Amino acid sequence: MVCNMADFLDNMRPVQSRLLVEIADSGQLQRAAQACAMTQPAASRMLADIEDRIGTVLFERLPKGMEPTPAGALIVHHARRILDDHAQLCAEFRELGEGRGGTVRVGAVTGPAIGELVPAIHWLKARAPRVDVTVEVAPSQALVQALGRGDLDFALARLPAGFDDRGFEIEPARDEIVRLMVRDGHPMLGQGPVSLRALSDFPWILQERGLPIRRALESVFHDEGLASPGNVISASSLLVIVALLRDSDAIAPMSQEVMELMLDPPVSAGFRRLDLNRLVTVEPYMILRPRERRMSHAAEMLLDRVRTAIRGM
Repeated sequence: MVCNMADFLDNMRPVQSRLLVEIADSGQLQRAAQACAMTQPAASRMLADIEDRIGTVLFERLPKGMEPTPAGALIVHHARRILDDHAQLCAEFRELGEGRGGTVRVGAVTGPAIGELVPAIHWLKARAPRVDVTVEVAPSQALVQALGRGDLDFALARLPAGFDDRGFEIEPARDEIVRLMVRDGHPMLGQGPVSLRALSDFPWILQERGLPIRRALESVFHDEGLASPGNVISASSLLVIVALLRDSDAIAPMSQEVMELMLDPPVSAGFRRLDLNRLVTVEPYMILRPRERRMSHAAEMLLDRVRTAIRGM
């Protein structure tokens, strides 16, 4: 069966892949046939031929519809990849003919998005202005899920605890430095590097519990024998954080890249860095990409540029 399955996958046609994926998604042979622009008898014959060739049943016929067997789930998984590769080939060929240059879909957590991705995108667009670049900035959990679905070419993220990493190619990148941002005029400014103990009673604006920067901050508080801050607002939107900081003595930890964006011209948004008497870092992020999935030439160019930037640090 394993040999037959391998032979079948080597020669699977796009229409066969589409039928299997549509059956798995809809649970109905008739709907799958309609989606593939064929009659139900033709779809039934094609499914029977596929099952005969690999020697096993791919879908259970249940009163509520059709559900993949374990073998069927495996075949459908590969069928989705075949369809994705075929769609990408057609899109890239069309884009080449139109002179648009291809597409790139990339994701990152906030710090690397600003520090590594944005400069790399500027570099790519200067050389290939017609490349269509899509950037998703989100927590690592969402980015890894998007990679698994095939929605991203690569991502700068961390693997969530307990996540199966066998479907990804993983390259080490770097850790993030955490800085503290406050409004200009904050009472703790001008006192030199301050201690966490001196800041523990101030209001804090933090990520949700369990996210990397908040974990890093709580860890250094505990390392100094202190409880985590008690006066906390949880917020992930940079705009909300800015609005909250502007009119209060709150303290917001954020990645160094975000801090530099907020404090340097031309933004210079009326905030300051509050120097801490110790370094706070977040666990390293990585370059993640789906294993055995071909990227467009434009995506490869962007990835190589990001690698070069990271090595240069």
